[in-house]
Amino acid sequence: MSSDRYPVSIKGVLCSPAGALVLMLNERDEWELPGGRLEPGETVPQCLAREIEEELDLRVEVGAPLDSYLFEVIPTRHVFIVTHRCRLREGARFEPRLSHEHKQIGLFAADALPANLPAGYRASIRRALQGTG
Repeated sequence: MSSDRYPVSIKGVLCSPAGALVLMLNERDEWELPGGRLEPGETVPQCLAREIEEELDLRVEVGAPLDSYLFEVIPTRHVFIVTHRCRLREGARFEPRLSHEHKQIGLFAADALPANLPAGYRASIRRALQGTG
């Protein structure tokens, strides 16, 4: 598997101060974790912190990796996904703002995740909440 063949997307499992999981509704009407494409010269933590700031206007600290896998976004189109734990930076406010990249921001309890959330994201959330990965 070559990164030349598959785009790489870095995603974060982030909870609100009240413990709700932060998800974004994309153009395919699927919920997803916040994050996005790695840019040349950027580290994974830099990428994820930048993407979450762009998508949600939140400042986060990027933690340990959770998972990586090949995801079929639509038939024959794959993206290599890497997920990490994230948390709001110390002293940062939790006032997420929707960017043009998504339709909606959702806050979900771990036991009430939406049906249209892909299995890979569910597995990363489970790992983050169980402290594994």
